[in-house]
Amino acid sequence: MVAREAHSGSRPLPARTTVYEVARQAGVSVATVSRAFSRPDRVNTQTRDHVLAVAAEIGYQPNPEARVSSSARTGTIALLVTDIANPHFFGIMRGASRQAAATRRSILLGETDEHPETERILVERLSSTVDGFVLAASRMTNDDLRRLAKTKPVALVNRELSGVSSVTVEHEAGTQQIVEHLASLGHRSIAFLAGPKTSWTGAKRWQSLDAAAHHLGLAATRLGPFNPTIAGGAAAADAALVSKATAVVAFNDLLALGVLHRLADRGIPVPGQISVVGYDNIFGSDFSSPTLTTLGGPADQMGRAAVELVVRMIREPGHSTTSTRQILPSQLTIRTSTGPATGRTT
Repeated sequence: MVAREAHSGSRPLPARTTVYEVARQAGVSVATVSRAFSRPDRVNTQTRDHVLAVAAEIGYQPNPEARVSSSARTGTIALLVTDIANPHFFGIMRGASRQAAATRRSILLGETDEHPETERILVERLSSTVDGFVLAASRMTNDDLRRLAKTKPVALVNRELSGVSSVTVEHEAGTQQIVEHLASLGHRSIAFLAGPKTSWTGAKRWQSLDAAAHHLGLAATRLGPFNPTIAGGAAAADAALVSKATAVVAFNDLLALGVLHRLADRGIPVPGQISVVGYDNIFGSDFSSPTLTTLGGPADQMGRAAVELVVRMIREPGHSTTSTRQILPSQLTIRTSTGPATGRTT
């Protein structure tokens, strides 16, 4: 089952008042706001009147279909991903689905298309129909995530946040492998091709790369942000060429593959003139020409672990108040897109 918020192109969705905004302005929990509308007998009169007044003032309208009691079990866990077409999420989805089936639960899949507002709307609309959430590469704000975690079991994938359970792949040592590999080939200048500004993973990757490069005496430059897709690789490749870097490390494999396509179109030899590295080791990263050097982790295991965390919180509510952080190992796969540094003349 797939849940999706439709919007045109890359235009941002119009502003929409959510239950989280009512809770913030009223100074109460999201659960209290929900009860004020659906179970008014469980909220004292003064609090209910205050919540309703705030809701009316900011134009909040509750979802008329959201009438399932917060104590009801649906046997469903929502898995939200930023891009359903990105092969990186295939393994996460497969692992999550198999682990859910093992506990006699279903997975409802939703796509957020990199939009925090889309993600918030999906979460709000699904909250009454699922038992918990697995949010992969969430773009929601820290405050929104913490509010959600107070009302529903939540596990983050590819993001860490204090107070919320998470499953991530180790960044520092893995990225150090990338930088050491490039340094061993004689590269002295590296360009990092950044993805979305709101990506926690992107920020960690850049921080780790910058630190590793500094430690080895290499120059590191951050370029972007770029759309983390193959189509976004054209602009990223052009920027990399202007930077004069002898090696580029892309935010993810899709962007790296797009860079390879653009460089091929421009007649730039890889790795003869510039080396290219990606992240995630997605399916198909070894089908390109040249094949892509990339850092990846066990995506299936990430999906399974995240569902395990949510199921434990559902079964043992006490675990909902104690966050768990799991960090899985990463591994650099060296292929033919990286080679010895040569003088850049472009």
